[in-house]
Amino acid sequence: MQKDLVLFNELANSLFKDETENPVSKRIEVKDLYNTLDITLSDNPISDVAFKEAIQPILLSTPKTATNLFFNQLFGGRQSKAVLGDLLAVLLNNSMYTYKVAGPQVGIEKEILSKIIDLIHYGNSAGGTFPTGGSMSNYMAMVMARDAYDPEFRDQGAKSKMVAYTSELSHYSNAKNASFAGIGRNNVRYIATNNEGEMIPHALEVQILKDIEKGFSPFYVNATAGTTVLGAFDPIDELADICEKHKIWLHVDGAYCGSVLFSNKYKHLVKGLERSDSFSFNAHKMLGTPLTCSLILVKDKKHLYNSFSNEADYLYQTDGDDYNLGKTSFQCGRRNDALKLWTLWKSVGTKGLAKIVENQFYLADIAREYVKNHQDYTFYSFDNSISICFNYKNIPANELCTRLYQEGITMVGFGTDKGIEFVRLVTINATNTKEDILHFFKAIENASLLK
Repeated sequence: MQKDLVLFNELANSLFKDETENPVSKRIEVKDLYNTLDITLSDNPISDVAFKEAIQPILLSTPKTATNLFFNQLFGGRQSKAVLGDLLAVLLNNSMYTYKVAGPQVGIEKEILSKIIDLIHYGNSAGGTFPTGGSMSNYMAMVMARDAYDPEFRDQGAKSKMVAYTSELSHYSNAKNASFAGIGRNNVRYIATNNEGEMIPHALEVQILKDIEKGFSPFYVNATAGTTVLGAFDPIDELADICEKHKIWLHVDGAYCGSVLFSNKYKHLVKGLERSDSFSFNAHKMLGTPLTCSLILVKDKKHLYNSFSNEADYLYQTDGDDYNLGKTSFQCGRRNDALKLWTLWKSVGTKGLAKIVENQFYLADIAREYVKNHQDYTFYSFDNSISICFNYKNIPANELCTRLYQEGITMVGFGTDKGIEFVRLVTINATNTKEDILHFFKAIENASLLK
């Protein structure tokens, strides 16, 4: 192991050096992949030298998500203390289902959940867990809402036409989850949004009343804190009024931007969060921990037990349910995703997490002002978002993004809203600076392929 750790350091240092010299990895065409890199597996072992010679070019050819020119996804950058925590979790290799096998790591997970419960004012009955990602968090929320509405569903199946509601701009997992949960994709209602991408509360209530009149059973509303393309925040307080009136579970999907809860300056964007029944967010997005680090919190932890607990004498042999975390998680074997968030939080404090979040909004302001003040750009998004949507000159967004990627200039994605396609710049890498954002625009403008 010690020998392999030396190799790891050598490979890591070569990656860091290459990230500085080549922030965007040279693209390998799919048709050339197996001819360019030694990816094949064989029957016989190879020497340590050959092993390194095989790994290093693969490492350097992989898209670099931590550099100042990666704006393509809803994650990016590298928080070193979080990386340290993830590496330690790999070395320890604990599964998080029981205290017997995870020991103090259970306490670390419970401490994180407890602190977040306090931040969102869920109260003493609340609980939570670390699912495998944002889609799984939303699935768990839908299942808990289903079982809360009809406790016999788990054993007997559906007895009524249950209906779920979400924004027309919400994450695609809602349709998948309705299928998995036995609700049916056709029983998801997509509610209209306003010009800033926020779900319209009145449109939600109108749809609920229509469904009730037709004999459907509304049971679940999914609000979004940071829609995938525009980064919009649904009005939680207004949606909570409607859900309380009609006794419907309200889940807030904060996978993208739910981490604003750490910032006193921006937590107003999730005003009313304490009125929701469940809330999820991804620390691997705004907080910059390594993938994956997703959390779901529920106002009453009994719902986690009701929907996901199952007796297993061969597994739960010591300690109480509160410390046997497998009783409240979807999966059995579960890697330790809490430690990397704990090492980051422990090192920088809650105030440091707030700075990470706030720097992303600062960078977004820089980008917005640049786009608004340069005539070659057309602006499509709005304030209080870290997604900056624009078009450059008359170049189609998908063509521009693809060419920038193929030429190794920068990695940025595109999106569509109300029939308009545009470039979507995401300032989620909190290790970036003002100069990095301005360099992004200059890289576009100076690219010879665009002249």
